[in-house]
Amino acid sequence: MQSKQVIFVADSLDNAHKFQAVLSALDVDVAAGSSVQFKRLLEQHPSCDLVVYEARGDAMQNISRVEAALLEDGCGALLVIVNDDQLAEFRLPVQVKSDFVVHGSSADECSARIRQLLWPGNESSTSDYIAVDAMTINLATYQVKIAGEPLDLTYLEYALLAFLVTHPGRTYSRDALLRRVWGFDYYGGSRTVDVHVRRVRAKLGPELAQRLETVRGVGYLWSM
Repeated sequence: MQSKQVIFVADSLDNAHKFQAVLSALDVDVAAGSSVQFKRLLEQHPSCDLVVYEARGDAMQNISRVEAALLEDGCGALLVIVNDDQLAEFRLPVQVKSDFVVHGSSADECSARIRQLLWPGNESSTSDYIAVDAMTINLATYQVKIAGEPLDLTYLEYALLAFLVTHPGRTYSRDALLRRVWGFDYYGGSRTVDVHVRRVRAKLGPELAQRLETVRGVGYLWSM
């Protein structure tokens, strides 16, 4: 999947916290702010792929203004967060691709609706993503992010991390890692694995680095 640009607009902390976790697990770049910052966010990110907007107060009047702004700026789609008491009068915009979730919906439902808007017909490709705590790995594009920030890894550092994370709980010797990650034509010493493990740990930070465990006398594993 191709990385997308998302604008997230909310005035409540509970939605902000929930959608921060939801969006960090997807291959998206996020610009977030309050409703008073909405127009500025659109100006800074023209032709964004999706706006996630929390409807407050007069929902229909607010969404009409949002729809008009999206049409003017050429944004792709809109996901509206509405409260139960707004549903009786709520209508989805008809001039932009749109969907809605009710305030309090599960993170899985919110993620599913976002994926449908951004990658229609390709939802199964989310299997290319692995989320571990604040880290996400995009196996299709070889990108690693922690709390939404890209991690600067060399290819071999990425390959080592991705291999261990996709085989959690299994211990691999240095020689096994050389064969699986570096390849059968690698003739260097096995201690190069130690060097790369140290570099990966340093870049992951203390919390995630604890998951890349040393099994004394055997090798390394990624703990579940």
